[in-house]
Amino acid sequence: MIYRLDGNDYNVEIERKNNKHMYLRVKRDLTIHVSTSYFVSDHQVKLFLDNNNEFLRKMIVKNSHEHEKEETFYYLGKAYDIIELSIIDNIDFVGNKIYVDKKSNLDKWLKNEMKRIFMERLNYNYNLFTENIPFPKLKIRKMTTRWGVCNRRDTSVTLNSELIRESLDKIDYVIVHELSHFVHFNHSREFWNTVGKYFPKYKEVRKEMRE
Repeated sequence: MIYRLDGNDYNVEIERKNNKHMYLRVKRDLTIHVSTSYFVSDHQVKLFLDNNNEFLRKMIVKNSHEHEKEETFYYLGKAYDIIELSIIDNIDFVGNKIYVDKKSNLDKWLKNEMKRIFMERLNYNYNLFTENIPFPKLKIRKMTTRWGVCNRRDTSVTLNSELIRESLDKIDYVIVHELSHFVHFNHSREFWNTVGKYFPKYKEVRKEMRE
């Protein structure tokens, strides 16, 4: 089934099973997936999509941006075209281009940059705190739903490896957010006051990271 929205055609996958309700999601390749009961017709599915146009637009834009981001090399909030040159030995930035002998070396370089930059920013932001909080162990891993995690039990802060693609402002916000959990292990008003004390523009950056 093809569904037309804002002048563009999208493939629609209809999964019929023992559902009482219809469920809708947009896949990474912009295929619209509808899960519904065995007794719902294609016409009813189309009406359901018509009634959820705003949700579809938001999901299509979100997934389009994520796909674009995956296809482009981002480092500290800036986009770079990757140029492979076998004659160079080191990673080199020139304007909006990054030169590398092979892409696999770029991945290794990026992992080292994560460790270096995240630790630098952790040290910097930790030293802003006047409260008596422990200096946490830094852990880095890829996460799909969170930018950072504070674990008070083992005194650690885990940062999402994807943060290396974001600006220093966003890295600092996540670190301050997690460090503030050593002061208030909740999301109370006092917690956000602590975040704002050390990162005053947190509302603006938080909104950007949620879009």
